[in-house]
Parts: sequence; structure tokens; C-alpha cells
Amino acid sequence: MPFQTHKQIFKSDGYESIGIDHFALPNDTMTLASHTGKLFRNFQGYTTDASKFLIGVGASAISKFPQGYAQNAAVTSEYSKLIDTGDMATVRGHKLTNRDRLNSDIIAALLCQFQVRIAEICENHDIQPAAVLELFERVNMRFENLLQVTETGLIIPSEARPLTRMIAREFDQYNS
Repeated sequence: MPFQTHKQIFKSDGYESIGIDHFALPNDTMTLASHTGKLFRNFQGYTTDASKFLIGVGASAISKFPQGYAQNAAVTSEYSKLIDTGDMATVRGHKLTNRDRLNSDIIAALLCQFQVRIAEICENHDIQPAAVLELFERVNMRFENLLQVTETGLIIPSEARPLTRMIAREFDQYNS
């Protein structure tokens, strides 16, 4: 069954859409977080947990810290050998740059609230409103002006929400 069919089934049973691919009942903490702008997203999906730390345990697990990311050995036998010998299982990592943090906040806002407020971005990052607006305009042009870009921010209108992942990906400098 296509996603839209499933979405209608959930809605007919009283569930609300949360972000791009989750559903919850109206009194659920996830729904309340969605309505109050306190919804977050991590490797596992949407969450109400605002923690800046996520510790991954097991083969291929990814941990997130304010400074960056760390990934454990992906092959279970390699992971087990490292643990058994008392070594760290982390085999690679990435130190976040200021640009990474900026992009991450924009992507999170799009995926969680379908909008980005320029004032919040400028308050949390060393960037001028004009630069953020220019970035939003550039992405909007790639989507044939389907997005709403104003001096206060960027909004993904309801008819464009099925494209949210593609829109967010435009802000990922590591996207290949």
C-alpha cells in the first residue's frame, strides 16, 4: 500500500501526522511536542528527547555528541574483538564544523516543524539574516518556487511536504 493510503488509515483511526513519517494519538507526548515546537529527530526517528548526546551501543552504532559523531566497527566480529580486548569499538568519527551545526539546525527544523525561522538561526549561529535568506532563496529556486520564503524564514507548505526529505537534503553539504 502506498504511504498516502496508510496515512489515511492512521488519520481515520484518530492518529495525527508527526513530521514526515510518524503518527501518534492526539494526547501523546510526541503530538504535543510537535504542536509546541519541541519535537526533535535523531538516528532512530522523531523524539521528545532534547539531549545533545546519543550513545550508540553495538556493531555499526553511531553516537552523537555536541562536538561530532563517532561510529563503532560495522562488522560484528571486528566490534566483538575490539570490545573483548578492552579497546574502544569506535573506528571513525567526524568533528562538526560551525557550518555542519548550521546545516544540522536547518535540516532538523525542516524535518520537525516544516519551517525555519531566520531569527533563531541567526541567534544560534554566527550568520547574518541576508546570508540565510540567500541560502533559502537558492533552495527555493531548485524547487521552482514551491516553498514560501519571507524575511522571517522558510516554510514548506502542506502540498510540498512529501518533498521534505529532498528539500532538507539541499542543506546537507555532504550529500552526494
